[in-house]
Amino acid sequence: MTVRELPVRDAGTADGPSPAGPGGPRGRAGRPKGLVRLGPVAVAVRPRAVVVALGLLALTVVASVATLTLGRLGIPLAELGTALSGGAEGRDAFVLERLRGPRLVVALGTGCALGLSGALFQSATRNPLGSPDVIGVAAGAGAGASAAALFLTGTVPVPVGALVGAVLAMVLVYLSTGTGFRNPGRLVVAGIGVAAICQATTQYVVYAMERDNASALTAYINGSLSSRSWEDATTIGLVLLVAAVPLLLLARPLGAGEMGDDIAQGLGAEPRRTKTCAVVLAIVLAAGAVAVAGPIAFIALTAPQVAKRLTRLPGPHLLLSGVTGALLLVVADLCAQQLPLFENLPVGIYTMAIGGAYLGLLILGERRRGRL
Repeated sequence: MTVRELPVRDAGTADGPSPAGPGGPRGRAGRPKGLVRLGPVAVAVRPRAVVVALGLLALTVVASVATLTLGRLGIPLAELGTALSGGAEGRDAFVLERLRGPRLVVALGTGCALGLSGALFQSATRNPLGSPDVIGVAAGAGAGASAAALFLTGTVPVPVGALVGAVLAMVLVYLSTGTGFRNPGRLVVAGIGVAAICQATTQYVVYAMERDNASALTAYINGSLSSRSWEDATTIGLVLLVAAVPLLLLARPLGAGEMGDDIAQGLGAEPRRTKTCAVVLAIVLAAGAVAVAGPIAFIALTAPQVAKRLTRLPGPHLLLSGVTGALLLVVADLCAQQLPLFENLPVGIYTMAIGGAYLGLLILGERRRGRL
């Protein structure tokens, strides 16, 4: 460690205060930049991160309002406030309570869960291109949904089959590595192998099923938010609520882990345990998202990287990744509902387009900088 690396540790992360030793400097002159004391509690405040968070929240609100108001069935903007306060009647009540209201809440919750899941996974593996999709969560969900649709028709709902498939894929990855979730390299390699097997299973089922049923299944395994209900919204809300406390507990150890295992261990963190807990929590969040919306691609991969590049700060950026994921999915679903290209096109196809465009821009930027 060189002298130049010391301010990075003092600066902390965007998700929590920097770990300060009891003998560190005190007073205004010795206080790390951006550290605000509220009584006995020290809170790290980064102006750029605050501005980015407020901007993302504002864009999410705008996209949410557009989702409820645009189109032939949209609620007039002048009446939206009354509708949201419980005064909706007739068609507006039907649209808000049965059509677009649950769909919007599910999109917000699912996007947030996927963004958090991707941030946890990328921080644990230290791989900016890592996501739960890479280790087979989405592919396992698709295989489980396919198996339920073909072999257990009328017995097991397709979303339950997807959830079981995702969990079984993760169990298989866990056993295949020989070290559980502690070795990022083995985790990615095992995940790619399990994903390939699951994708082969899905393609076989789609080929074997009748065309009408196969079309419905294809829409689900690409990720869909159509016909969502308040039960789905409650499910993803409970997943986020359960994950809230572990996320708060993991924020500081993950931030310390960004500086390397040796430094993290010197600061009192346990890198192996932190990585394992982060991957497990990422799988829980991804599985919850899959259960309500199917395997939606690229949100978990893209959202954490967008958040990190907007803030230009070190750290896992958990909160900003969740907000970014919610914004991306709401915008993608708005395109799925309003663009006159195809009717009821699965939202997962739009997220693939967004993710592909982002990766293309990333590659061009890296080439201009001479890194590729």
